[in-house]
Amino acid sequence: QLQLVESGGGLVQPGGSLRLSCEVSGFTLDYHAIAWFRQAPGKEREGVSCIVSTGGSTLYSDSVKGRFTVSRDDATRTVYLHLDSLKPEDTGVYYCAYKTTARCTMARHYYATWGQGTQVTVSS
Repeated sequence: QLQLVESGGGLVQPGGSLRLSCEVSGFTLDYHAIAWFRQAPGKEREGVSCIVSTGGSTLYSDSVKGRFTVSRDDATRTVYLHLDSLKPEDTGVYYCAYKTTARCTMARHYYATWGQGTQVTVSS
């Protein structure tokens, strides 16, 4: 059974950094994509970043482009999201999610498996 487990969230001051991890266990197809979404209180869940299983293609939302970096370590089956220059509006629960084709998209309905989320709070 495929499972995703996020970790690395916490409280950080504006301008600070965090590294989130998404550990993947269970069966995955050779061609797939892992995305990061976030949800702030009272708001819709929005796509933040995505990385495919082969070729290294990535995708970022305009709100995080240049500040966040997604990467993967296939040896440990972990996908990372590096958050730099954090702003209060980056606060929310961050989720990783899996889809079965190697094409990135920020559309939630393509992602069949989700983690439980990790809280990121940016505040002074």
